[in-house]
Amino acid sequence: MFVATDFTAALEQLSSTFASIRAVTNPAALEARIADLSEKASAPDLWNDPDEAQKVTSQLSHAQNELGRLTRMGQRIEDLETLVEMATEEDDAETLAEAERELASLRKDLGEMEVRTLLSGKYDERAAVVTIRSGAGGVDAADWAEMLLRMYLRWAERHGFPTKVLDTSYAEEAGIKSATFEVDAPYAYGTLSVEAGTHRLVRISPFDNQGRRQTSFAAVEVIPLIEQTDHIEIPESEIRVDVFRSSGPGGQSVNTTDSAVRLTHLPTGIVVSMQNEKSQIQNRAAALRVLQSRLLLLRQEQEQAEKRALAGDVKASWGDQMRSYVLHPYQMVKDLRTEYEVGNTAAVFDGDLDGFIDAGIRWRRQREQSATS
Repeated sequence: MFVATDFTAALEQLSSTFASIRAVTNPAALEARIADLSEKASAPDLWNDPDEAQKVTSQLSHAQNELGRLTRMGQRIEDLETLVEMATEEDDAETLAEAERELASLRKDLGEMEVRTLLSGKYDERAAVVTIRSGAGGVDAADWAEMLLRMYLRWAERHGFPTKVLDTSYAEEAGIKSATFEVDAPYAYGTLSVEAGTHRLVRISPFDNQGRRQTSFAAVEVIPLIEQTDHIEIPESEIRVDVFRSSGPGGQSVNTTDSAVRLTHLPTGIVVSMQNEKSQIQNRAAALRVLQSRLLLLRQEQEQAEKRALAGDVKASWGDQMRSYVLHPYQMVKDLRTEYEVGNTAAVFDGDLDGFIDAGIRWRRQREQSATS
């Protein structure tokens, strides 16, 4: 049972942690962002561009939820202070017990909020695309990959995060060779990126007639959903325009006016020429469309290269596993980076991953701080 001095110290610690979270989250900036997004969301022509409308409403909802979460947490801490004060004055054991339960709940929820403030990477606030690939272990590995797929989908479902399975390659006997799915939620990438790596399963194989123990591997790759557009605006200052006379086969002139157009994109050096249209205006418009298409393709290639760099090289074999899931001869899931472990393997496979993810995010931040100190 807590005494008054214990509650005083605990409440001071809670208030200090919450003050740090508020400073990082910046409620004033959130309120300004909500006002700006609300104005955009109320525009009568918002849904003329459905993609942009969806983006605005999603960002507004996320900002409102963040501010609401902060407000509710501050109120809960104030209510707990009042509850402790009442219980102490009246020496009410039942109310003190209720205060203890609320204190434990507050610590847990505040810890989760604190972890969110550690997600400050370039792409952390993006949605995530997760790919799971079976590795060494034959049919057991394919089955293990499918178990991991279900585990992560259940984790997302627990949090109310929308998911979409984009691609699945099924194995011949059981399980999957690979699967890719999207988690469309704010900070999904920052949250799930610590799950990237090789996952090892040790169990009695359900595919072995002799009931032998089997070790299987699967790789988890997590990349941010990089926003793409289907149109690129090119500033006039980045284009050099040359006009010349159209020419036919053998170099003969087929036009007595300078109707052909050559566009040079100065930053990239991409050159597009167009002379098939009858007028200079038409040729310029056609050349601009081709230039935009080429620049879009270049951007997509660069994004793919960046995604590959972010994903890294995950081999899914002995020597580079980041987490072990053991079902025999004992039951335990242990993260080899953070040392975080639990014995309830069934809960983990049903999506109870928050403890591992929170520990991973804290571990990553500590490594980043050590690298810069």
